[in-house]
Amino acid sequence: MYHETMAMFAGYNRWSNERLYAAAGTLSDEEFRADRGVFFRSMQGTLNHILAADRIWMRRFTGSGDAPTQLDAILHDDFDALAAARRAEDARIADWVGSLTEAGLEATFSYSPISTPQAITQTLAPALLHFFNHQTHHRGQAHAILTGFGREAPSFDLISFQRETAAG
Repeated sequence: MYHETMAMFAGYNRWSNERLYAAAGTLSDEEFRADRGVFFRSMQGTLNHILAADRIWMRRFTGSGDAPTQLDAILHDDFDALAAARRAEDARIADWVGSLTEAGLEATFSYSPISTPQAITQTLAPALLHFFNHQTHHRGQAHAILTGFGREAPSFDLISFQRETAAG
């Protein structure tokens, strides 16, 4: 049960990010960097945060890969490099999720959060659901940045992904 759901979310994640980056690519460099009052200030900060958090979680999940030590790290200063890194990370996520078994999803893992350093042990599946939900949360902020600049923002509705790809 979990495996099918996680595979769907990995696909949804990639689909949504492709749509987001296509729309964000219409911003000028000035707009990309402009403080818009969202939690990570700008589109640049928001997209970098999503990537940084993904890398942090993937390191926790897999024990490998680069992971920043700050949630507001700017991993890539310019949009093109950030977009390439996003595509690579989405492929990594999808490949890893595809390799998981039901038993693996029901197993526990341990990590220490950046915001409150303490040992945490939890089951993988709920943490993976958080991982995908976290991206959704910040894509909503990116959506607000796009519409605030008068750009058309794509739908990130899960049902649209399901209908378009026959997933779920």
